Amino acid sequence: MTGPRYTPLAATLPSTVPFVGPETQERLRARPFAARLGANENGFGPSPRAIAAMAAAAGDVWKYGDPENFELKAALATAHGCRPENIVVGEGIDGLLGYLVRLLVGPGDAVVTSDGAYPTFNFHVAGFGGVLHKVPYAGNHEDPEALLARAAEVAPKLIYIANPDNPMGSHHSGATIAAMVERVPEGTLLVLDEAYVELAPEGTAAPIDANDPRVIRMRTFSKAHGMAGARVGYAIGHPDLIAAFDKIRNHFGMCRISQAGALAALQDTTWAAFMRRLIGASRDRLAQIARDNGLVPLPSATNFVTIDCCGDGAFARAVLEALTDADIFVRMPFVAPHNRCIRVSCGPEAEMAAFAAALPGALAAARAASSR
Repeated sequence: MTGPRYTPLAATLPSTVPFVGPETQERLRARPFAARLGANENGFGPSPRAIAAMAAAAGDVWKYGDPENFELKAALATAHGCRPENIVVGEGIDGLLGYLVRLLVGPGDAVVTSDGAYPTFNFHVAGFGGVLHKVPYAGNHEDPEALLARAAEVAPKLIYIANPDNPMGSHHSGATIAAMVERVPEGTLLVLDEAYVELAPEGTAAPIDANDPRVIRMRTFSKAHGMAGARVGYAIGHPDLIAAFDKIRNHFGMCRISQAGALAALQDTTWAAFMRRLIGASRDRLAQIARDNGLVPLPSATNFVTIDCCGDGAFARAVLEALTDADIFVRMPFVAPHNRCIRVSCGPEAEMAAFAAALPGALAAARAASSR
C-alpha cells in the first residue's frame, strides 16, 4: 500500500469542517454578507489600546512569542487573585479543550456533556476515542442535576458545562455552579466553559478557588474583548493540572502579536465596561427586532440572542437559509428542540438594521415554503 498508515481511530473519523465559515459561504455565493452575525464574534472590536499594542508588536513578529506567556499570565493571575502557576494560556478555548482531552481521555473513556451543547468539545473527545454520554437540557438551560446523575452512573473523566451557555444564551448563578463542583465524583474533572461570563449578570461567575482540583475554568479574549481572530484563551486550575499542559501543548503556539494585544486588552478596564454597555444595548435591539416580527427572544447572558422562530427545526432552517439569501449570516442550534431557533450575534447598528430589514422577508419565504 502507498500512502500514510492512519491509526485505527483516525480511520474511523469523518474528514469534515464542522463549522462552515462565512468566508467559505461568501466564496460559494460569489458575494459578501451584508451582516456577519453568526459566529458570536464581537463586531464592536477590541480596545484601541489592544489595537495599538498589536500594531507595535508587528515589527517584532520575526521573533517567536514568549513560550511561557510570562507577562500575560502574571496579569491574569493578578486579575483573578491567584498565582501564575494556576493559569495556562493557549490558542483559544478550543485549543485548550483539545489539550485537556488529550491529557485525560483515552479510547473508551467516558465523558459527560449536554446534548446540543458546544460541539467542538465533542469533536475533541471523539478525536481521542472517548465515549460521550449526553443528557438533555432542562428547557433552555443545561441541567447540572442531570449531568451529575449521569456522572454518578458512568464515572467519567470529564463533565462539560458552559456557563453562560452556547447556543441558548442562558445562564446559572455562580452559586449553582459552585454547588455542582462540590458533588463532582471522585476522579472526575469538571470543565467549566466561561467564554461569555464577562458579559453575564453579576453573580454568574462561580466563586471557585483556583486551587480546587475538581474543576478547570476556561476563559477567552474572543468575546468580551473582541479578539476572536487573535486566538487567545486561558484556563484556571490547580497547579498540578496546569503544569501537565506543558507535557503536550504547542509551546510556540501563541503569536507575540496576540500576546501583546491580550495584555493591553486586559488592562483597559474602561473599554471593557464600555463594551458591556454596547453589547447590552445590542441584545435589547435584537430582542425588539424579534418581537416586532412575532418571534420570541430568549433571555441572554452572552453577546448573542437566541430567537425562537415558533416552529420546528425545518422552519428555523428555512428562515436561516432565507436570511443567507438576503446576505445575512446567522447560525442555529444543531439539536432538537433547540433547533427551532436561530442565533444572532450582537453587533454595530448598521448590521442590526440589515438584520431587521431582512427578517420579515425571510419569515415570509419560510412560511411560504412550509405551506407547500
